[in-house]
Amino acid sequence: MRVSDEELAEIPGLARCETRSMAEIVEQAKKATKDSYPHEEVYGDFCTLHTYIDCPPRDVFDYLADVHSQEEYTFSVRGLQPVDDTGLHVGWDRVDEMTRIFLRIESNPDAMTIDYHAAWDQGEDLWMIYLFRVLPAELVLKKPGSVVMMTNCHHPYYAENPYPEKSPGPDRVWVGELWRYFNAGHRIEMDNTKAILEHRQRNGIPIVPGVVR
Repeated sequence: MRVSDEELAEIPGLARCETRSMAEIVEQAKKATKDSYPHEEVYGDFCTLHTYIDCPPRDVFDYLADVHSQEEYTFSVRGLQPVDDTGLHVGWDRVDEMTRIFLRIESNPDAMTIDYHAAWDQGEDLWMIYLFRVLPAELVLKKPGSVVMMTNCHHPYYAENPYPEKSPGPDRVWVGELWRYFNAGHRIEMDNTKAILEHRQRNGIPIVPGVVR
C-alpha cells in the first residue's frame, strides 16, 4: 500500500506538486543551477564518469569483465596474475613502483554490470570498488554502440591507510591522497577504453584478444 499524501506532507523539505506550485519548483531548480561549481561540490564523495563508445554493448561488457583488460586501458595496473581459484588477482599499480594491487571482478552479463573490487597492499579487504554499467546506446541515445558509466565512492579508507603495516615503505603516497585527481585520472582511462574498443571495432580486431565471436 502506498503511503498517504498526509504522511509525506509531514516530512520537511519535500518538493512535490501537492505542496508547491510548479513555478516554485522551477524557481528552486533555477536557484540550484550555477554557472560554475567548486571542485569539492562536484567531486566530493563520488567519482562518476560516462562515455559513448562506438562498439556493441556485449563486446564492451566482455572487455570490461576480462581482468587483463586492465593492463591495456589503465595507465598503471600491470602484471596481473591469479592468486587462487576465487578470481582474485594480484599485480602492480605503477602509480608507485613498489605497490601491489589486488583485484577481483564480479560481473552480471544479464544486467551488464561489472564491479571491480580492489585494494592496495593486501587482498583480504577489497574496499576500493568501481561500479561499471554498460547500456545499449540504441536504447538511450537512439544510435548504435554503447554508453559506459562508472562510479567510485569515497570510502573512509581513502582518508587513512587501514593497513599501514603492509605498505612497502613509510614514504609511499597513499591512494587517498590522490582523490582530488580521481575524476581526471579515470577520465584518461575511460578515454583509453573508448580508443581501444573503437579501434578494434573499426578494424575487425577481436575486442578481447583470443576471443572471436
